[in-house]
Amino acid sequence: MLARDQRTPFSDWWWTVDKLLLGAIMALMLGGVILSLAASPPVATRIGLDPFHFFSRHMLFLLPSLLVLIGVSFLSPKQIRRLALLVFVVSIILIVATLVFGAEVKGSRRWITLLGVNIQASESAKPAFVVMAAWLFAESTKRPEMPATSMAMALLLMLVALLIMEPDFGQTMLVLMVWGALFFIAGMRMIWVAGLAGVAMAGLFSAYLLVPHVAGRIRRFMNPASGDTFQVDMAMEAFWNGGWFGLGPGEGIAKRSLPDSHTDFVFAVAAEEFGIILCLALVGLFAFVVLRTLTRAYASEDMFARFAASGLAILFGVQAAINMAVNLQLIPAKGMTLPFISYGGSSIISLAYGVGMMLALTRQRPRTEVESMNEAGVARGYA
Repeated sequence: MLARDQRTPFSDWWWTVDKLLLGAIMALMLGGVILSLAASPPVATRIGLDPFHFFSRHMLFLLPSLLVLIGVSFLSPKQIRRLALLVFVVSIILIVATLVFGAEVKGSRRWITLLGVNIQASESAKPAFVVMAAWLFAESTKRPEMPATSMAMALLLMLVALLIMEPDFGQTMLVLMVWGALFFIAGMRMIWVAGLAGVAMAGLFSAYLLVPHVAGRIRRFMNPASGDTFQVDMAMEAFWNGGWFGLGPGEGIAKRSLPDSHTDFVFAVAAEEFGIILCLALVGLFAFVVLRTLTRAYASEDMFARFAASGLAILFGVQAAINMAVNLQLIPAKGMTLPFISYGGSSIISLAYGVGMMLALTRQRPRTEVESMNEAGVARGYA
C-alpha cells in the first residue's frame, strides 16, 4: 500500500484521483472488450476476414488508450490547456488534409490514412475543442475586457465549418450541443442560448433541404416505409429477442445480419445476448461517470477546471445517449459510436484522452494550489 506521506508522482496521483470514477471507466472498457468479442466475429466473417480481426484490433488499440488515459490524468490544469491547444491545432490540420486527400466513403471524407493507420481527426478535435472553449469562457469571467467569448465563437464556427464540409452532421450537432451547454454553464444570458438553439435548428433544416443523405435519414425516421430501415429494424428486433436476461453469450441472431453490429449497433447486440438488465447497467455506468464528474467539477474553485470537466462530461454523456437513442429508434441514425464499447481506433484513443482530462481536472487539489493557479491565470493569461 502507498502511504499518504510518500511524495512521488504516482502516490500524489493515487491519493487525489477519483477512484470511483476511474473504476466506472475501467468497467466500461471491460464491457467494451466483452461486447467486441460478442459482436465483431460475424461482421469479420461476412467480409472475408479472420473472425477475431476486429476483436484483435480492439485489444490492440486498448493498450495505448489505457496509457493515454492514465498519462493524461497525471497532468496539471496548465499542462492540460497546453496539450489541448496542440491537439486541437494538429486535429484541424488533419481534418483539412482529410478533406483534400482522404478517401470518399458513402459520400463523406472523414478518414485519412497515415503510416497504415486510419485516422478520424474529428474525434480528437472534440475533447481538445471543449477544453479550449472552457478556458476562454473561464477567462471571460475573470477578465471581461478580453474578447474570450468571441474567440470561443470563432473556434466553434471554424470546427463546425470543417465538419460540415466532410460532411459529418452527427458530430456537428454534438459539438454545437456541448458548446451551447458550456455557454449556459458559464453564465451567459438565456437569450444567447436560445439564439444558438435557433441557429442550430435552422442549420438542421437547411441540411434537410440541401443534403440528400440527411434528408433521407430524417424521412426514413419519420416514415419507415419511405426507405431502407433494415439496420434499425434489426436493432429493435434484437431488443425484443433478448428480453430481460438475453439469449446468452454468442447466441445473438441480429448480429449475423447487422453490418455495423460491432460499431453503431453494439448496444443492440448487448441487449440480445445479455438482456435489458445489462443495458440498464451500461446506462447506469454512463450516468454515473457524467454525474460524478459534474459533482466534482462544481466542487472545484478553479473556473477553468469546473468548465472543462463539465464540458467533457457532457460530451461523453451526450455521445453515449445519441448512440443508445439511435439503437432504440428514438432519433434518426447518426453514425455515433458508444464510448469505450463500440469498435474504433480513433474513437477509443480520443475518448481515453478526453476521460483522462476529466480525471485530471477532478483530482482533489489543496486549496492553496487552486488559489495559486487562479492567480497565475489572471496574471499571465493563457499559459
